[in-house]
Amino acid sequence: MFVRLSIAVAALSLLSGAALAQGAKLTDPQIAHIAYTAGVIDINAAKQAEKKASNKEVKAFAKDMVRDHEAVNKQALDLVKKLKVTPEDNDTSKALSKQAADKLAELGKLKGAAYDKAYVDNEVAYHKTVNTALETQLIPSASNPELKGLLQTGLKIFQGHQQHAEHVAADLK
Repeated sequence: MFVRLSIAVAALSLLSGAALAQGAKLTDPQIAHIAYTAGVIDINAAKQAEKKASNKEVKAFAKDMVRDHEAVNKQALDLVKKLKVTPEDNDTSKALSKQAADKLAELGKLKGAAYDKAYVDNEVAYHKTVNTALETQLIPSASNPELKGLLQTGLKIFQGHQQHAEHVAADLK
């Protein structure tokens, strides 16, 4: 329970980081970078889980995360190329990357059922946080209709990921 709570608190503080907390309007290039970064983070976590997980259902979930997040990130890259926009690194995406690296290192020290549970609990918390950020901050702040549409599509996919992660977590108890 402590792990789940600390993950959720850390993720919330990151997604409401400097640029968002100060009420600064994020630009489309910043939003694109945050969304892409969030996808890369989940891909990296899932690739670790594909190697370390001991539970078949956890491994299958991780494989789905790699497939889906790589597909959405490819769409995002195709869109920014089409729009001739360069994603812009920012305080939020930097903080997300740092926190994710720390979390991967922490998960990397676990084995067996402890790893499986910690990974899936992290996925539940992470998707809840990203989905909330998409709904309340990133989608409303996006100016370009195509970027907004991609974020809305991503949100639907990631809401499904959250439900899937919750189902896997319930099976692990």
